[in-house]
Amino acid sequence: MRTWHLLVITILLGMTLALTACGAKPLLSEVSLSTDLITPNADNDRDILVITYNLSRSADISIYFQGQDGNRYYFRDHIRRGPSVEEPYQVYFAGVVDGYLLPNEDKQFEGFTVEKRVLQDGVYTWTVEATDTEGVTESVTGTLTIADADTSLPELRGFSIYPPVFTPNRDSISDRATINVDLKKDVEELTVYLEAEDGVRYHVAETEKLTDFNEAGPHEFDYDAGVDLGADPPPDGTYTVTMQARDAVGQWTVATGSLTIENGGVPRAYILNAEVEWSEGTIPLGETLYFTLTVENDSVVPIRTSGPPPGTVYASDQNYATLGEYEESGAFRVGIHCETSPTDHPWRWAVGGTDDLVVDDAGHLYLPAGEQALVTGGIRFVDYVEARNPQYCYASLIHEDVEISMVNYRVDPVFLRIQVP
Repeated sequence: MRTWHLLVITILLGMTLALTACGAKPLLSEVSLSTDLITPNADNDRDILVITYNLSRSADISIYFQGQDGNRYYFRDHIRRGPSVEEPYQVYFAGVVDGYLLPNEDKQFEGFTVEKRVLQDGVYTWTVEATDTEGVTESVTGTLTIADADTSLPELRGFSIYPPVFTPNRDSISDRATINVDLKKDVEELTVYLEAEDGVRYHVAETEKLTDFNEAGPHEFDYDAGVDLGADPPPDGTYTVTMQARDAVGQWTVATGSLTIENGGVPRAYILNAEVEWSEGTIPLGETLYFTLTVENDSVVPIRTSGPPPGTVYASDQNYATLGEYEESGAFRVGIHCETSPTDHPWRWAVGGTDDLVVDDAGHLYLPAGEQALVTGGIRFVDYVEARNPQYCYASLIHEDVEISMVNYRVDPVFLRIQVP
């Protein structure tokens, strides 16, 4: 019995010693920097060092550098890390810390912010600090010299967005937004994106007209919200526009603004059922060929149009320009074309009448989303071409200066014969 008691006491003593040893294990250990001098200038020579540290249990890690001016520059600021597994933690450091400003730089850098910046040349006291869940804090310090650093920033000057409100719907009125900047340094990356309130991002492609990609100089981003490629734009609303520049050293600068999308969407309109009702296929010279069709706006945005109104009758030697109704980029019109027409679809009509259309503040006419409109008109043939009599005539729905989609081109042709005395 006594032997058994001694065995129990020995086991309990061993467990107590083990727990005591575990509790005495340091939170932070094996801390080191692979070198005490770096030259962060992207020349691939002494640009980077390795920071090593070991954690015995979960903790918040901070790594910062204190300059001779007394300021702290954070590389890591209270980042949660679990205990090291098998090997200590290792992280690469290229001299870049959280953004900061030097004295008198507040006004100098108006219009953009410095998110990440390389340390200035000098000697710094580095600190690796760990704080566990019980509030226990341990730290290790040393010195690091920064020399020959490339401290010039990728400044974003003259950042602008115009117009601040745009309507990407291919009606050629405020369809595009232009984002401009004057970049003051060659960079590895220059990106622009819109961000919604829910965090969804929409990237903007750069249109290179002035300066090669990523090179210092003026840059332009021409944004159509994807509508020109037939993609639906982001939902209507106000977005934060962010431009980011990153140089070879790893410095980041950011400029922001806002852009509002209104009445955005891809216009989709059709000649309903691809049907045209023609008055007849044979007419005497001097008589009129009439047509009737229905236009359907099958999109979520109104489509713009322009005159002349339905019911207009042209003489065959006239065209829309002779009536004072010139082409308007982005406007939809019904057009009629015959094989002997001297110009492309010379006879054109608005896609609805006064009862069908709505007028905006600037006087532009629109067929509302989801609506249909009856379009009628006629061509009085005052001449003919003997070699092309009879000839085919057909209708098209024209999106002027944009496209005539195949589904709306050469719709329901009529074989027209003109009777001559």
